[in-house]
Amino acid sequence: MIHQTHLLQTSTNGKGTYSLTRQIEELVAQSGVNQGAITILVQHTSASLVLMENADIEARHDLHAFFDHLVPEDTPYFTHTYEGPDDMPSHIRTVLTQSSQTIPIIDGVMALGTWQGIFLFEHRVAPHNRRVAIHIGGA
Repeated sequence: MIHQTHLLQTSTNGKGTYSLTRQIEELVAQSGVNQGAITILVQHTSASLVLMENADIEARHDLHAFFDHLVPEDTPYFTHTYEGPDDMPSHIRTVLTQSSQTIPIIDGVMALGTWQGIFLFEHRVAPHNRRVAIHIGGA
């Protein structure tokens, strides 16, 4: 059995989705795991991980617009605003999405669908440095 852990650091330019697919594919390829799974965890409460359409950027633009509409930053009844008007909306957006993903590894590659990509979904307006913990396990 092979077990590896990695800590991926990535910088964002503020709200949006940032592809992690290639970086994670490289880690899987280097791991030597042929059959197993990868677990990915974003270590923050104002960013999340999403499996999303990776072929047409407009799908991600629509996702961003939907979340801006669903959880607006000017909601007057939010009281947790210590770090600004995007503070509580960022936490809610994280709760509505996922902090982790588990993906099977089959024949040495992640078993993503044809149009799926792995994205860090940054919910804060300001740029941030984000940490993503990764565990690869299998044989």
